[in-house]
Amino acid sequence: QVQLVESGGGLVQTGDSLRLSCEASGRAFSRPFMTWFRQAPGKDREFVAAIFWRGNKTYYADSVKGRFTVSRADAENTLYLQMNMLKPEDTAVYYCAAHSGGSIAFTQSYDVWGQGTQVTVSS
Repeated sequence: QVQLVESGGGLVQTGDSLRLSCEASGRAFSRPFMTWFRQAPGKDREFVAAIFWRGNKTYYADSVKGRFTVSRADAENTLYLQMNMLKPEDTAVYYCAAHSGGSIAFTQSYDVWGQGTQVTVSS
């Protein structure tokens, strides 16, 4: 049974930083990609960042490039998202997901999701 549990969300001000964690159990970390998505109220869930297990190659949405950093600690089965220079438009529930096949930017490509952690950025 693969499970993902996110933590680290909270209420911060514009320009602040947060680090999200996603602890994986089972064989989630055997998946080729581990990814962060986010969903703001009234909007679709959108791709944020992904990391490929081989070589730790990373991919980012244009909206977070240069501000967010995705990383993984395989010995701890944990995925991280370091978020710097936060903006009000970053407010959303953040989810980690384990890739099962297909484009990394599409939610349909993932079959295991965490419960989400709320990030709120005040202006």
